[in-house]
Amino acid sequence: MDDFAAFILTHGRPDRVITYDSLKRSGYTGRIVIVIDNEDDSAEEYRQRFGDKVVVFDKRAIAGTFDEADNFDDRRAIVYARNACFGIAQSLGVKHFIELDDDYWGFLYKFDSNLMFQERHIANLDAVLASMLRFFRGTSARSVAFAQNGDFIGGKDSGTARSKGLKRKCMNTFICSTDRPFQFIGRINEDVNTYTRQASVGQLFLTVPLVAIGQQPTQSSAGGMTDIYLDGGTYVKSFYSVIFQPSSVKVRMMGERKKRLHHHVSWRHTVPAILAEQHKKRATMKGDVEIPTS
Repeated sequence: MDDFAAFILTHGRPDRVITYDSLKRSGYTGRIVIVIDNEDDSAEEYRQRFGDKVVVFDKRAIAGTFDEADNFDDRRAIVYARNACFGIAQSLGVKHFIELDDDYWGFLYKFDSNLMFQERHIANLDAVLASMLRFFRGTSARSVAFAQNGDFIGGKDSGTARSKGLKRKCMNTFICSTDRPFQFIGRINEDVNTYTRQASVGQLFLTVPLVAIGQQPTQSSAGGMTDIYLDGGTYVKSFYSVIFQPSSVKVRMMGERKKRLHHHVSWRHTVPAILAEQHKKRATMKGDVEIPTS
């Protein structure tokens, strides 16, 4: 995978880029790029720790290239780095890349070779990424992602574990290509904003549930996106997706014991549907008027 790199998107926590160690521990031997912005006060410490692996982008310049969906002028969000990665990849001569947050404690298999639910740590991440990349290249998808550990709440009885099927969403781990560019939209909840809006015009974003990332709980570590989530709360975060896709995304309560407001996607109203042949009405023509037979 000479034309592939792992981009770790980070801000304000050079001493807690735990994804870097997790990649190494999981057997990844490829190129790693630490992506930071020019508004990060800890840039020098990043350089001291990671040397020439650090790439800095102009945050304000990127802000002018996409729809932030507000006028807050608050750039404490990952969407700017996400959009910058396509240009960074081109400048580095990288065609394919995966975007990673900085807080992954592990990369995991979720099933055994018989597709029975069984979690274990990945020790050959190079091979897994090569397989994911082959799948990505063989589809028309704009991006392909690992599942999140939270998708498997309930273990073998979770909906994701029972279905084992591809999910039409993409979050956290975006495998991308410079020849399939797209823009992330919205200052917050950019992943949901993007995959629902793009899906509504027929674009594919897919999650492969056979593998997953283990991630620190949201808002548990200072820096990164934590501060902006604490300021705005999950209601504000989720409502960005309603702004972009009001016909199929709403905000509702989520959770069993500790309920919280969260986005809910109606996939029936989000993605184009192909009508099965047996349901199509046949028509006969009479003059210039089309008359259905049923």
